[in-house]
Amino acid sequence: MKLTALPAFSDNYIWMLHDDRQAIVIDPGDAAPVAAALDALGLALAAILVTHHHPDHVGGVAALRPRLQGPVYGPAREAIPQPFVPLVNGQTVSVLGQRFEVIDVPGHTAGHIAYFLADAGAGQAPVLFCGDTLFSGGCGRLFEGTPAQMHHSLGRLAALPGATRVCCAHEYTESNLRFAAVVEPANADLAAYITTCRSLRAQGQPTLPSTIAQERAINPFMRCDAAAVIAAARTQGAGDASGPAVLGALREWKNNFR
Repeated sequence: MKLTALPAFSDNYIWMLHDDRQAIVIDPGDAAPVAAALDALGLALAAILVTHHHPDHVGGVAALRPRLQGPVYGPAREAIPQPFVPLVNGQTVSVLGQRFEVIDVPGHTAGHIAYFLADAGAGQAPVLFCGDTLFSGGCGRLFEGTPAQMHHSLGRLAALPGATRVCCAHEYTESNLRFAAVVEPANADLAAYITTCRSLRAQGQPTLPSTIAQERAINPFMRCDAAAVIAAARTQGAGDASGPAVLGALREWKNNFR
């Protein structure tokens, strides 16, 4: 399967998997880039996977339905455009011979889900479509969930195989890494990753997908048990060294970081 990031709006990515004949699209907030890609590559639209209800993730669903040859899948506990197949943690979705595991990852929204493709075929690394839960170097704002929920959700994703390709829905990497460097300035892996991402963006290339191993090494929200991250969070009001307290302090700090 071929993996493609379709830019949308100012900083969204709509992800597409295809086999040169049919495509699966994840979080189509805008129908136009999806339709253009399908037309350019001569692809039929086999299914749409949705991670959460925000408009920049579902806004293109209605306009794509006339082209859709299969279902829309989405989180059972969120209101996304009907009709759709509701999914909960532990269920699987099989499309185009690909088997996606559904993982509950609340925090950004109350019912947010992610899709994990353990076997992408032909020796390819696994793929994670995580919506706005995990970003490279960061995590989503807590619009509907709690720090404890987000900490648990990120822990579930951190437990996936290190080679897993992380397909986030926004190009927030450089901004996130500026914050991460303030939280953990002595992190050598982070310094190297900043250089890599700056080079990619200077060439007009996306920084994504990242990998789970990369995020474990550089993402402060996945490093809430690291001494330097705990110390930084304590300076910002974390009440103790627990994961939820550290993540909550980091998230509030990031919300106001410029």
